[in-house]
Amino acid sequence: MLGALLCASPVVGLKPQLKYVVIITRHGVRAPTWSSERLNQYSAQPWPEWNVRPGNLTPHGRHLMKLIGAYYREWLSSELLLSPHGCADASRIHIHADTDQRTLETGRALAEGMAPDCTVAVHTAPAGSADPLFEPTAAGIARPDQEMAVKAVRERLGDPQSHFQDLHQADFGTLEFVLAGKGGMPEKLIEPPGELKAFVTEKGVELNEPWGVASTLSENLLLEYADGMRGKDLGWGRLDVGSLLRVLKLHAVSADLMRRTLYLARARGSNLLAHVLRSMEQAETGKAAVGALDPPGSTVLILVGHDTNLSNLSGMLGLSWHLPGYPPDDTPPGGALILSLWQQPETGGYSVRMQYLAQTLLQMRNATPPTLAAPPASADLSIPGCESALGKRGCSWETFSNTLREAIDNRFVSLQPMGVDR
Repeated sequence: MLGALLCASPVVGLKPQLKYVVIITRHGVRAPTWSSERLNQYSAQPWPEWNVRPGNLTPHGRHLMKLIGAYYREWLSSELLLSPHGCADASRIHIHADTDQRTLETGRALAEGMAPDCTVAVHTAPAGSADPLFEPTAAGIARPDQEMAVKAVRERLGDPQSHFQDLHQADFGTLEFVLAGKGGMPEKLIEPPGELKAFVTEKGVELNEPWGVASTLSENLLLEYADGMRGKDLGWGRLDVGSLLRVLKLHAVSADLMRRTLYLARARGSNLLAHVLRSMEQAETGKAAVGALDPPGSTVLILVGHDTNLSNLSGMLGLSWHLPGYPPDDTPPGGALILSLWQQPETGGYSVRMQYLAQTLLQMRNATPPTLAAPPASADLSIPGCESALGKRGCSWETFSNTLREAIDNRFVSLQPMGVDR
């Protein structure tokens, strides 16, 4: 667990000192982005009402992010990066969120949890504009060649028939049962495909139906569970943890192909990763850096985006994790990629540790406050060139920064200033 790993004392020598942390997080639990009318085309019974607009953060989801914010404060104060209480450190916390309601409210909830009764601004792109950190294609700075993207996805598919026959036939069967029970189905029954394909549309690169639809519907069932829905509101009474984990494999297939495929990941993630690298360079040198997202002297940088952003970064860097209770490389609501910069007491040099962290399904469902004594699920991560540098050892700053530079495609990068307070 993250708290236990980071609080443990080294076997020999003095303990490295935490100097700076970047937390790249997905927003909290939200309502489905599709309308009820669209969702109901794929189920025998109506989907539950969420009482918030499609795609918006739910009250339960906001509360969960406030709880994880309090956990971050407890962890960072245990490492002496922040004080345990009070507002003296509020100015050293910098939060930048995407422009959606779910990301802005997640940023505000994290600020409330980390610094109660203090003023911590949430920075974001100007209203009405796409944020180039989180939506680089919409912002006009990253336009991948769609034919090249399709080619890259198809090359990863191998034998597409095997994705259904050998791996996911039972998962589709589980999803069909949850959607239909033993009764009749609507016209748009989600049937298993004979083949998994990628193709170009006006929106970009997509997977053929029903893979893309299955991904969305299985994610929506996860949101019901994490939001604490019960009885008939939870998969019409036909969903439990076991069936949820089976259908989430269908979401994992789509996320892996459409977000972690290297060409797509570099096109959509290079700008974000370039800004993260500049921010960490600024913290390492103590000198202002062009492209840094926070002012010099900040110690905590929180970036609030989407599961797409996290999958893009993991694809670029070859990162992988498997948290208990989730499919491999899953990016559940509130999950975060954490990059921490540590100074070695013997040499004064710097190293970087990477973790992926997320509240467990039960912690989300029951709104159980995570603490250092009962922390969220987490996994130490390694990157190429630092495969053995896990946990307290970390990765040398030189190797880490070089690896990031090699992963970034500068064709998709713009280091222009951005952000306003909201």
